[in-house]
Amino acid sequence: MPPMHDLVHAARSRREEALAGLPATDAFRLVDGAGDGLPDIEIDEFAGNWLVSTRDRAVPAALAELARDSGRSVYAKRLDQQVRESPRHLAGPSIDAPFLARECGLNFEISFQAGYSQGIFLDQRDNRRQLRELLAPGSTLLNTFAYTGAFSIAAAAAGATTTTLDLSQPYLDWARRNFAHNQLDASEHHFCKGDTFHWLRRFARQGRRFDAIVLDPPTFSRAGDGSVFRVEKDYGRLVGLALDCLADDGVLLASTNCRKLTLADFIDQVRSGAPRAVEITAAEMPPDFTGEAYLKSLWIR
Repeated sequence: MPPMHDLVHAARSRREEALAGLPATDAFRLVDGAGDGLPDIEIDEFAGNWLVSTRDRAVPAALAELARDSGRSVYAKRLDQQVRESPRHLAGPSIDAPFLARECGLNFEISFQAGYSQGIFLDQRDNRRQLRELLAPGSTLLNTFAYTGAFSIAAAAAGATTTTLDLSQPYLDWARRNFAHNQLDASEHHFCKGDTFHWLRRFARQGRRFDAIVLDPPTFSRAGDGSVFRVEKDYGRLVGLALDCLADDGVLLASTNCRKLTLADFIDQVRSGAPRAVEITAAEMPPDFTGEAYLKSLWIR
């Protein structure tokens, strides 16, 4: 294996070339496992700070040394869905408060103290950019399973009115802060706390229709009533409920990072929930994600 420094340097050169056309972006996947010659190691860069993630291994000594020599703030965590470890300080100055990173000219609050997830899913960058280009001023977006509202920010930047839906009040509060970080007035948008299935049924009964809907659920979740959602068997049902709330000329983004589902199986799931004929276009992952193409994204019209 080439020296660690050479592998990371080569990965950075590839990112600089692949992302050269993106405006004002300092949040990206610097190293993506085997795709960059470093199996089971990922490095995400946020405004110059590194988050090193490993699978079933400790941070290699050579990478820890590189982190110390870099002078950057570097944190590390294990990608373990059972333990869901928070990042720990590895090298450089410690970061004890949230900070901002930029994606396509938009600001997003990042926190290395927030637990397993740091505030934005970088693999959705191209989908956020596409949504921003699709929506016209005055259009409407429903962002379900919204987390910290990154899709809502992209849509609001295009002039759309957004509805941000999540089970977690802390994440909805985080989303409101992201609006403020981008000089967007959160009072002009809507925030809903609760179960997505419940709210989709409620919106359908009310006759609410949205020009765009984003579905990016966790692979597994349990609602307050005890019901269980599993992507590999329940996604079609979710799509059906969402389509009942979609305007006739609207667009639905259906996405999952479930590794158990192939793209073909995911398309079958989506079609099983469509009460009428739909046009489906599959999206590729961003070019800085050079490893496994685990994220499946479908634009549905």
